[in-house]
Amino acid sequence: MRLNELSDNPGATKERKRVGRGIGSGTGKTGGRGVKGQKSRSGVAIKGFEGGQMPIHMRLPKRGFNKPNRKRFAELSIASLNRAIESGKIDGKSDMDAAALVEAGVLRRSFDGVRLIGKGKLSKAVKLTVSGATPAATKAVEDAKGSVTVVEDKMERREKGVKADRSSKVSKADKKAAKASAAPAKEEKKPAAKKPAKKAAAKKEPAKKAEKSDDVSDYLEPTQEYDTKADNADVTKIEKYLGASLSNRDSKYVSCSDETELDTIVKGFMKKKLGVEDKDEALEKVKAVCETMKPTRMKNRVTFYYLLAKNEGKLGDL
Repeated sequence: MRLNELSDNPGATKERKRVGRGIGSGTGKTGGRGVKGQKSRSGVAIKGFEGGQMPIHMRLPKRGFNKPNRKRFAELSIASLNRAIESGKIDGKSDMDAAALVEAGVLRRSFDGVRLIGKGKLSKAVKLTVSGATPAATKAVEDAKGSVTVVEDKMERREKGVKADRSSKVSKADKKAAKASAAPAKEEKKPAAKKPAKKAAAKKEPAKKAEKSDDVSDYLEPTQEYDTKADNADVTKIEKYLGASLSNRDSKYVSCSDETELDTIVKGFMKKKLGVEDKDEALEKVKAVCETMKPTRMKNRVTFYYLLAKNEGKLGDL
């Protein structure tokens, strides 16, 4: 036997498939993928598909169950308890519950309770209050003349196969009847004596407000706040000039902070109606009216145009 004669057992090694080498590669021009179909493309991963047969995860039996709200208990062995006694962490005089065991350094944390496990001997008697204990652990504590008190869970447990007794449940009707009998009887309310009817006082009719004339413009009053001598005819002319635009809330008021709107007033009302050709001059006059109406947050468009026409002296020419 020489070194050049050493080789693996037949079948121990397998040559890798060399795809993309043409029809002479031994796997054909498609590299063993076949023709067409989803699996012949790259980037396809069909997880768990076994060619239509029953998948393995469905063929295998399922056993066991993990309770989602299961409790976790800290385990305390007899050996660990004895070491704590000998080191002086537990004196054996006071009752030791989960909180006391953690405080003494016997356990790092108590979780949902402590369970005593294991077997052996204790050098000193201890009194323990735990959530559970094995028979051997209980015997070890009792042999040392100690005691183990097991705090039972609040949840009622029943033996397997035994149905819950529902006969003790009280129906809703019985609960209502018991509640009614327990409640003190309410005193019957006596009908209240009728009070003598008061003489109907003569109602004073509110003074009727002077009806507004149909010819008076609704914009006359706000305009008179800036010009007490404002004429209804001049205000009405401006109102007719604006027309349907006053029905729109955005068009009903002038925004002096909007440069686009001020430019529209300059090109429209100032140039076409009042004849002010100079754009800069017209803009200065519009800003002057803005300064005049500064105390008013919502600047009425009719009043705004009225003041522009008045400053130009063209109220009568509208």
